[in-house]
Amino acid sequence: MTLAPETTDLKVQLRLADDWFTVCELHLLLPGRGVAALLPDGNQVAVFRDRKGRLYAIDNRDPFTGAAVLSRGLIGTHQDRPFVASPLLKQRFDLLSGQCLDDESVRVTTYEVRAA
Repeated sequence: MTLAPETTDLKVQLRLADDWFTVCELHLLLPGRGVAALLPDGNQVAVFRDRKGRLYAIDNRDPFTGAAVLSRGLIGTHQDRPFVASPLLKQRFDLLSGQCLDDESVRVTTYEVRAA
């Protein structure tokens, strides 16, 4: 029998330099929704869990407005690539590469993320 992630003690972790940083418990990250987390350096990260259970993490700051809001954006797919749309001006950011799909000159930082 396989346990669902919600019945385990799995933590969502980000790779920062040479170490893993724990963000939250996996069961607290709702599929299709994002959360913001404060990093040790004072920056914010947006962490997402899609409906298939895959995890993504990008910078939470919207580069077009400067507001820390990407964690509140809607996630979807474009040409089989996952993205988040900013809740302010609706620019879409690829969750794997950080590339803005609406302006090639803009990119946000991505983070390696795991459940452990």
